[in-house]
Formats: sequence, structure tokens, C-alpha cells
Amino acid sequence: MRLHNNTIKGVHSALEAIFEEGQYADKVIARTLKSNPKWGAKDRAFIAETTYDMVRWWRLINYLSKSKDYWDLFGTYWLMKGNELPPWEEFKGLNPERLKGKYESLEDPATIESFPDWLYQLGEKELGDKWMDEVHSLNQEAEVVLRVNTIKANREKLKNRLKEDGILTHTIKGYPDALILEERQNVFQNPAFKEGLFEVQDGSSQLVAEAMAVEPGMRVIDACAGAGGKALHIAAKMENKGKIIAMDLEEWKLQQTKLRARRSGVSIIERKLIEGSKTIKRLKESADRLLLDVPCSGLGVLRRNPDTKWKLSEESIKKVQETQAEILQTYPTMLKPGGQMVYATCSVLPSENQEQVQKFLSSEAGKNFELMDEQRILSQESGFDGFYIARLLKK
Repeated sequence: MRLHNNTIKGVHSALEAIFEEGQYADKVIARTLKSNPKWGAKDRAFIAETTYDMVRWWRLINYLSKSKDYWDLFGTYWLMKGNELPPWEEFKGLNPERLKGKYESLEDPATIESFPDWLYQLGEKELGDKWMDEVHSLNQEAEVVLRVNTIKANREKLKNRLKEDGILTHTIKGYPDALILEERQNVFQNPAFKEGLFEVQDGSSQLVAEAMAVEPGMRVIDACAGAGGKALHIAAKMENKGKIIAMDLEEWKLQQTKLRARRSGVSIIERKLIEGSKTIKRLKESADRLLLDVPCSGLGVLRRNPDTKWKLSEESIKKVQETQAEILQTYPTMLKPGGQMVYATCSVLPSENQEQVQKFLSSEAGKNFELMDEQRILSQESGFDGFYIARLLKK
């Protein structure tokens, strides 16, 4: 592939914002691409994919590179990927043989897999023998997975519609609403997306609404709704009949839910800002189903958010576990007796998952609950994101 000076500079400025200013990779890439409308589709794809990949392998690139200059880091990455560099002045000092030798003599698994030492050790401690394969899987680029909006279309209809636009997809057993893109591309400009026929949502994430076992006419609370992706899927499962209360601590996220619901043709979502314990108390025993898609480390979604591993700390993981425990102690009061609750995370750490559920069940707040089933989804086994989904019954 031919390299262009201006697109490499686009990658440089994105990396600077991510690593020197601590900004989130997805936001930085969106802003970088917006800053130069003259870039074509191939240039934009190069900038997005290269930035994400360099973020993913940042520790390894820095280990192999002879300096911290961004041209040197990019050149090291480019050679590491098996490519040849053009005879530009910026790449003059790079020696492919030296780089190859340094890589081949490397033995430290955390550096090879490009993870901070503390995080690699934590994963080993919690997942044991499965950790190395999980790390390897989480370092792969994620496939683009669509979720068919069954309020407006069925899977076959959408598959054919996208095919007409040159977008080829395939289905996968066990994921009834999913279509996987054969080739990575930006689908947000496609007319079918603008018409609300689909959302982009990973396969593991789609299993959460399946676990809710909802029926049309039910009253459902999504207590940590965020931008509403799972609430929209639940609404489709309910055939847009009944009521979903989408709750969150941040108004701007609920605003996103409103916009997405409008595009999807969903009319049963009511947005509610959590303004303290009173908001929870007012909804006591009002829900047939309760979803607690709790804040987590995000370790299961490193394939699509590789900058997470550089933003996490031992302290931040401890803090998020405290939040999870707090939510489990207070939010389940909103569920009716006989109702079902789903606790979900996009983490692979047992300390955020089954251990939290067990602690809840052995506490005063969880004495009227029993575990119906749980899914521990590892990326290495599913091919999708790492997730945890537990279903509990309130007696």
C-alpha cells in the first residue's frame, strides 16, 4: 500500500490527542476525520484503522522503536506489520533487521501482547490458564456486527437491501438479530441505517436483550441505560408494546436514547434522569423486568476500545467494583416479586461478574433472589466481545 504524508500526519495528531491529552480514541478519530473533508474513503479508513491498531500495540511499538518521535513510531509499526517503508527522510534511521531481531528476542508476554504489567498480572490471577488466549483474542480487530431492528425489518429483508448497496453480510447461529459484515466499512451513511433498519451492536451485547425474556406489554426498567442500545433491542423484542423506563445519571446519554428511538420507530421508551435515591424509591416494585447493565472496566470490549487498557488503573477497577456492589444493593428494589433481573457487564473479570452476583445473593438485599442462569462469555470462545450475563428471579 502506498503511504501519503498527510494521512500519516493525521495518525500522528490522533495519537498525540489520545496519549498526551488523555482523550478517548473514538472521539479523537471522529474529530480527525471531520477536520479534513478532502480525504477520500480509503484515506479515512487508513487513518482510523492505523490509529486504532497503533493504540492496540502501543507498548510493543514503543519497546521496538529507537525513539519516541511519531515518525519513528509509525515506521516501526509499519515494519512490524510486514510492510516496506518508502525511502523518505523521516524513515532514514529505521533498520528492519534490527527491529526483527529485537522482536524475536522478546520473551515478556505482557510486552508481546502490549498490556500494562499490572493489568496482565490481574488477568492471569483471575482467569488463570484462559487469560493468554483471551488477551490474544482481545487484541484482534472486532468485526462489524449489525442488529436488525425487527420493528421495521426482518433479517433477510435487511440482508438483501444491503446487498443491493454492495454491502455483503452473513448470519451466525445463536444470534437471531445479527448480521456480520463480510468487509469492514462505514455503514452509518447507508440509507438503511438512516431509516432505522439497523443498529451497530456486537453479538455478545445482543444476548443481553435475549436474556431479559421480555414479552409485549411488560413494564421494563433499564437502570443504567447509557445511550440506549440495549433498551432499543428490548423494545424490538417487546414489539414496541408496553413500557421501558431508560434511566441514567447523565442527561446527554438519555438525549442520545431519544434520538436513536426516534430513528428506530420506538415509542415505548420513557427517559428518566437518576437524581438520587429518591428516583429509585419512587419506582419500588414497579418493574416486571430489570436490567442492570452496570459500569465496568470494559476489559471485554478491548477489540473495539483498545485505548481502555491504557486508561485503566488498579484504583479505577476497584472504584468500578464498588459502584457495581452499590447498584446491586439499591436498584433491585424496583423489581416486582416474581419479576426477573439481569445483571450484565462487558468485562471478563470474575471479580466484576459472578463474584459480585454471589456477594449480592449472600447479602440482606439479595435474600429474596435466586440465580436462574449465567453466561460467562469469553472473546476466545465466542469470537465477539467478552461479556457476563446473569439472570435472577425475585421470589
